[in-house]
Amino acid sequence: MPPATGFKKLAACGLQLEASPSVFQGERVKKPLKRIRVLDFTRVLAGPYCAMMLCDMGAEVIKVERPGTGDDARFFGPFIKGESGYYMSLNRGKKSIALNLKHKKGKEIVKKLIKKVDIVLENFRPGTMEKLGFGYQDIKKINPKIIYASTSGYGQTGPISRMAGYDIVAQAVGGIMSITGPPNGLPTRVGTSIADILAGMFTAYGVMIALYNRGKTGKGAQIDVAMVDSVASVLENAIIRYLATGKSPKPIGSRHPSLAPFDMFKAKDGYMVIAIGNEKLWHSFCQAIGRDDLLKDPRFINNKKRLKNERILKSLIERWTRKKTVKKLLVVFNELGIPCGPVNSMERMVRHPQILFRNMIQEIKHPVAGKIKMAGIPLKMAGFSDKIPGRSPLLGEHTEEILKKYLRYGPKRIKALKNEGVI
Repeated sequence: MPPATGFKKLAACGLQLEASPSVFQGERVKKPLKRIRVLDFTRVLAGPYCAMMLCDMGAEVIKVERPGTGDDARFFGPFIKGESGYYMSLNRGKKSIALNLKHKKGKEIVKKLIKKVDIVLENFRPGTMEKLGFGYQDIKKINPKIIYASTSGYGQTGPISRMAGYDIVAQAVGGIMSITGPPNGLPTRVGTSIADILAGMFTAYGVMIALYNRGKTGKGAQIDVAMVDSVASVLENAIIRYLATGKSPKPIGSRHPSLAPFDMFKAKDGYMVIAIGNEKLWHSFCQAIGRDDLLKDPRFINNKKRLKNERILKSLIERWTRKKTVKKLLVVFNELGIPCGPVNSMERMVRHPQILFRNMIQEIKHPVAGKIKMAGIPLKMAGFSDKIPGRSPLLGEHTEEILKKYLRYGPKRIKALKNEGVI
């Protein structure tokens, strides 16, 4: 089926086909990080996101949590039958050990586990792990080949490295809020915790590089990722514009600062985005809307002119788009290969046939919450499974299993640790 024809058939259904999620081509069960072990001290978002990425690819992640309360994220909504959906979505497939890190015997258990793992993850404020006796230099003495990754607001070094840093703080300090929002509007936080997530991704990236390097040299590594650094690194057009011109970019809504038309447009029944990135697409676009006369209009003769007259051009375009439904516009533009898409709500996005075909919404069964759905794994790799590794753990669910498997602790010893408040 030709792409345009296939798209037309989907568009005729409103692009909201109810499809059964299908596993990405073939019976793939292997995971590339199988037999890699992670001791995970992280909580809330940045660190757990990194650990989740490693777990999704087959690593065994042992999540260390406080006895009685666990990760702070266990108390974040929404709640499903009393269980945090937020926690479940970030800690799938991991194993939970409830351990008192301030107790002498708790520390002894950690030291023994460090000998058994490949990677240690932490996202406390800089200095915290050192106070506990588990800084990189401490752990390196126990396991010289350890890969030790720290994720924090400002990093492990610098004049304000030990200041508290949350996502909104990193977005503000990192500059992304200053370019986000409507024209002439207030600085706006990006709608997802992008600083946390970027830092988690860069930490996972660093861990992968360190694993590869260890395979060649036999040496471990210390990784230091800051949320603020992560935000600054992805500002691309904005940061280079300032460095080249000395002028700070301002919020401009959804439009592109260097291309036009490249924006969100009102349709009869909703909104859609259209992205014209070169002159060939501009010609196709004018053909699509029946306005070949715009090709000769001196105000729009090239991208530089179109940018200068962007407001006028958008008004002309919306006179046409407002008369048609999003579904009709998608068909018209995709017939000519013009980049476009509907502005989907979450409700529509999770039912989109492409999202479902790519296995990006998956269902798991939790012993308390029951059947729940969550986002799938975006990385597709030939020969490896893209199925999420399983549900999130109950607090301390695997404590006994880990103590028996890795440390050979017997039932009496485990019972004594419980009585002493160690586990």
